[in-house]
Amino acid sequence: MDITGAHLDAAFWITCGAILSLLVLSGFFSGSETALTAASRGKLRARAEKGDKGAERALAITEDNERLIGSVLLGNNLVNILAASLATALFTRLFGQNGVALATLVMTLLVLIFAEVLPKTYAITNAEAAASRVSPVIMLVIRLFSPIVSAVRVFVRGVLRLFGVRTDPDSHILAVREEIAGALYLGQSEGVVEKEDRDRILGALDLGERAVEEIMLHRSQIEMIDASLNPQAILDQCLQSRHTRLPVFRDEPDNIVGVVHAKDLLRAMHKLVVNGRGELPRALRNFDVTSVAMKPYFVPETTTLDDQMRQFLRMRTHFALVVDEYGTLQGLITLEDILEEIVGEITDEFDAEEDEETLHRTEDGHYLVDGAMTIRDLNRATDWTLPDDAANTVAGLVIHDAQMIPKVGQVFNFHGFRFEVLARNDNRITRLKIGKL
Repeated sequence: MDITGAHLDAAFWITCGAILSLLVLSGFFSGSETALTAASRGKLRARAEKGDKGAERALAITEDNERLIGSVLLGNNLVNILAASLATALFTRLFGQNGVALATLVMTLLVLIFAEVLPKTYAITNAEAAASRVSPVIMLVIRLFSPIVSAVRVFVRGVLRLFGVRTDPDSHILAVREEIAGALYLGQSEGVVEKEDRDRILGALDLGERAVEEIMLHRSQIEMIDASLNPQAILDQCLQSRHTRLPVFRDEPDNIVGVVHAKDLLRAMHKLVVNGRGELPRALRNFDVTSVAMKPYFVPETTTLDDQMRQFLRMRTHFALVVDEYGTLQGLITLEDILEEIVGEITDEFDAEEDEETLHRTEDGHYLVDGAMTIRDLNRATDWTLPDDAANTVAGLVIHDAQMIPKVGQVFNFHGFRFEVLARNDNRITRLKIGKL
């Protein structure tokens, strides 16, 4: 068929130019969508703080991803459909009815290569830079298409609601932690991020979601001073204790009257001994331990770790007693306990031996675990995923899932793990052997 002469008139070249321009616009919309959705908001914010106005606009645009994607898709579909229509008309004019199939084939290749793959590949490779460059134009497009996009959003949400699907426009804000956690786990699996670094960052992120009761030292393990003891016995207890701060009770353990610091106690006793000319029993005869004790600081067991750490820093104290809703003593928490949730177990010369006995790996790949060890600490040490929503300690998890207090030698299979009870003290499980099934 002869396509020269009248067919190659001004209208032909104008149509070709229009199709080419529409393909360029399609590539722009496709690349812009990819760049703005793939760009890291953290990197964009860093560029904006350095004075990059494009990055600042890109941050503002990506605040509402639904509006952004709706506007870009609307523009992209408009130019693609218009380009396909013009190409069909052009090829039909040149080749008759066969031009429809030919136009479909040619436009598919052109759109795929020059309007999709090429711009999106560039956008992914240079996401933040591309997002900064396209942000001024995309902002105008969003404003232009805003009424249409708003109407489409209302219609789409209405249709989804008919099928029981609820959309949350702020869901991306709530998913930030999951995105960070996913990136850290991926980085650790690929060897880019160390396991210890991953645990520290995730530990810091979890502080606002965890309560004091989850990590406190239970009241059964608290070492206390009886105010009725003679001064010599109190001094001996403080010197033998591995703690520098000890609660002081009167009559019964729930009646905490103060918290004594070993340094304050020794300073006061030393002063009495010096004034008493070195005669220790006579100098300490009338010593009252409550005179050097600090006022006890009580906190509710439901306080989040993040709030409690802020309180410790604000009050310049490191020690708090935990009570329940009835005011009954439940345990104690220190600033070090909260820091350990971030940096891991902090040991010194006084508790190193005890910590070594908490978790021990056997030759067959199983672990000997202290029943009082928290599930979170066990997961961090072994990289397991035992659930900690129903219990805080390993022993508590076994008792909760078994719905009984197990006997020594009993074996249970929970959550893909084998739990064998090795030791028990009264109603408390003290030692377990755990391994993956």
